[in-house]
Amino acid sequence: MRLVADGTTPASRLVLVEDLETDDGHAFELSRPLFLAAGDRIDCEGDRLVVVRAGGERLMPAGDWATRCGLRSGRSR
Repeated sequence: MRLVADGTTPASRLVLVEDLETDDGHAFELSRPLFLAAGDRIDCEGDRLVVVRAGGERLMPAGDWATRCGLRSGRSR
């Protein structure tokens, strides 16, 4: 499922997320899986991933940016 991380586009349904991959070959690999509920929004603030719940609660899940070109190793952002 493609999720838009613009801070304004809500998730259309409940989804379990392990990582979020960008179009340019990077990914935010979460330390542990996260459930996004319908209405949750995703945004990036600097190097941090932010989840804004439909009720307004803000979460900053733990994880790291990684490069997906070749091996899944190395911090890239």
